Amino acid sequence: MHLCPVRRSAERQRRTLLGTEVFASTPDFADHVNNFASAAVDLVKVYGSGATAVRALDGVTVGFRPAAFSAIMGPSGSGKSTLMHCLAGLDTATSGAALLGGKDLTRLPDNALTKVRRDRIGFVFQAFNLLPALTARQNVLLPLALAGRHVDKAWFAQLVEALGLSSRLSHRPSEMSGGQQQRVALARALVTRPEVVFADEPTGNLDSRSSADVLKLLRQAVREFGQTIVMVTHDDRAASYADAVVHMVDGRVVQAVAA
Repeated sequence: MHLCPVRRSAERQRRTLLGTEVFASTPDFADHVNNFASAAVDLVKVYGSGATAVRALDGVTVGFRPAAFSAIMGPSGSGKSTLMHCLAGLDTATSGAALLGGKDLTRLPDNALTKVRRDRIGFVFQAFNLLPALTARQNVLLPLALAGRHVDKAWFAQLVEALGLSSRLSHRPSEMSGGQQQRVALARALVTRPEVVFADEPTGNLDSRSSADVLKLLRQAVREFGQTIVMVTHDDRAASYADAVVHMVDGRVVQAVAA
């Protein structure tokens, strides 16, 4: 089992799901937290204050295991994207912990958090977020250029081959289809060999055929490269590609199942 949600109780705050135990907000949790690539512990996110405050995350505790493809689902306003943004260090939590490889991102200063996002996390967004003036090759290698890191030519060649981009490296985004642009975005997310790739509605702007192609590539990244992927989606078909699925409602995890 690749994903283990936890609900709090008045006593030990333990829940067993599909034969796997995880502990939260107790000394026991320290024995398990390093088993997860990414995890939230009693995570709360409140927007606004007073009578207009919105509690987007209401004490979420959940862990995502390494080398697995996990999906977070829920209706609009369920908190699924907010959870992903907090886990990825893109948004700040009101309270609780957002852990990456056991390190609490909520305790890091801005400069350290920027380095973590650059070096240890990959991102794939619905809107692709490619730079229009750059070629596919330049877009893929941009994170390495910004970090001043050496290009691993063998890894780059392997990625390009696996993602079917060999004939598109000199093309700019305007010269590629949506599916091809998302392949470039995925290569950009993987080129730094991140601990976790967070994908926010990665098929939202694609037709059904291109969506299936991208989802198969995400699965391939897990299977062949041992990549950890956490995907937010509202699409049951997209979630069916995942190893496990978390369902959220009103800022809480209400169910987690093997896909």
